[in-house]
Amino acid sequence: MAGCGCNSNVQFDGVSAEYKRTLWIVIAINVLMFVVETGASIASQSMALRADALDFLGDSLTYSITLLAIGHSLRWRASAALFKGITLALMGLWVLGSTFYRTLVLEIPNEMIMGSVAMMAFTANLISALLLLKYRDGDSNVRSVWLCSRNDAIGNLAALLAAVAVFATQSPWPDLIVAVAMALLFLHSAWLILRQSIAELRQE
Repeated sequence: MAGCGCNSNVQFDGVSAEYKRTLWIVIAINVLMFVVETGASIASQSMALRADALDFLGDSLTYSITLLAIGHSLRWRASAALFKGITLALMGLWVLGSTFYRTLVLEIPNEMIMGSVAMMAFTANLISALLLLKYRDGDSNVRSVWLCSRNDAIGNLAALLAAVAVFATQSPWPDLIVAVAMALLFLHSAWLILRQSIAELRQE
């Protein structure tokens, strides 16, 4: 792939006008969906949507930091990725904690709101993931953007399946199970980002 370093030993570092334009588009998509899903999660009482809304917020922050890091030294970019990895890990822990709390106060979420908003979010994130697909093998700063975008698409699909399961079972457990699964996905991606960024910092 031209311009991304996929065919060489040098990883793409984001220094590309096309990549920056792509990031601005994806940031706008994520901010819009954060607002939409936050409202929907409150209205539906869905932990899966709440986790996904938080992921949209985290991604907006991640993409903004990525833009700021582009063009700086490897240490600067790796440090930015390290910060994003820590933030993603904290998000995962927060979702886990709040989900376990919700198990004490089980309420059946509104599956119609869950399903419609999850479908909307999945479409938005599929567009984002496709826009970022060719940049997935960049340095830790660039790769963290791809991982977050991938997480979003998976999370939205999972939330949609949870809505179907809630409708079929009239139980809140599918929603809570999906929220836990998403939290674990956050933690796994955080580990991947942290491992690569620490390795890059050691190269300096």
